Amino acid sequence: MKVLVTGTAGFIGSHVALKLLERGDEVIGFDNLSDYYDVNLKKARLARFMEHPGYTHVQADLADRAAVEDVFATYKPQRVINLAAQAGVRYAAQNPHVYVSSNVTGFLHILEGCRHHDVEHLVFASTSSVYGANTAMPFSERRSAEHPLTLYAASKKANEQMAHSYAHLYGIPSTGLRFFTVYGPWGRPDMALFLFTRAILEGRPIQVFNHGQHKRSFTYIDDIVEGVVRTLDRPPARDAEWDAKAPDPASSGVAPYRLYNIGNEQPVELLKYIEVLEQCLGRKAQMQMLPLQAGDVPDTEADVSELIEAVGYRPEVSVETGVARFVDWYQQYHR
Repeated sequence: MKVLVTGTAGFIGSHVALKLLERGDEVIGFDNLSDYYDVNLKKARLARFMEHPGYTHVQADLADRAAVEDVFATYKPQRVINLAAQAGVRYAAQNPHVYVSSNVTGFLHILEGCRHHDVEHLVFASTSSVYGANTAMPFSERRSAEHPLTLYAASKKANEQMAHSYAHLYGIPSTGLRFFTVYGPWGRPDMALFLFTRAILEGRPIQVFNHGQHKRSFTYIDDIVEGVVRTLDRPPARDAEWDAKAPDPASSGVAPYRLYNIGNEQPVELLKYIEVLEQCLGRKAQMQMLPLQAGDVPDTEADVSELIEAVGYRPEVSVETGVARFVDWYQQYHR
């Protein structure tokens, strides 16, 4: 297939592009190489496949309507994976306009491209953060997610609703994936595992919010990529059992549309996560215990039974194995 992947210089996007190329797909990569974090890391991710004969790179911004229209018109992708977004939950408090420009306006441009060029399937990144104030565990796509606690989460919730409207109006098969705490090699420098590893190796204390007592469905990057690619291969259809009087938010009776959680079903306490990292590094962490940050949720736990049933997806990499692989990569990359 010919697949447009946005965010190919990003953490998840680079891994997805590499996986698609390895199986023989043609990939058109789209990324603006923003300086939100180290651009050299982004370039190093791209260097792994930039010269691959099946890869074409376009450097542009999703908020640039003309650039997005040109990509669709020039390359005519059959399917689209939208992973580009302004990342970082807390960054939105200082830069709200950037989030709306990238995550909302940019996503509208993707939807318009899919609409006008008969795209067979749009897979787009959402987030477990949409569950916000919900506390019923594990988080299920079939429950309401109407109370996001951050602008980042709200922008992703907007993506879900925008995609449904386009799926209904124009018949674009669309699947949203709610990612749960992704980690692994080539990860973002602003994420906990990267920050913790750097601080421990430099002998600095790490900031441990909520006193390390919250749990997360930490999900290794390879498990995420496998789920994304399997989902891409299975466009959704209208749900024949959908009831408009008791609407299921995970599917639709009026549109080819689905939402899935994608994450590890076994949540791990943050202190345990740090303990595993200490073992991999052979060093103890100095911990600065702090309260829960504004906008953070105490716990996340993914119910991925729907995705297992739909595509046979099941996470396989344990935290012990995944953190060890990250540490190996980190030490080689910063050698």
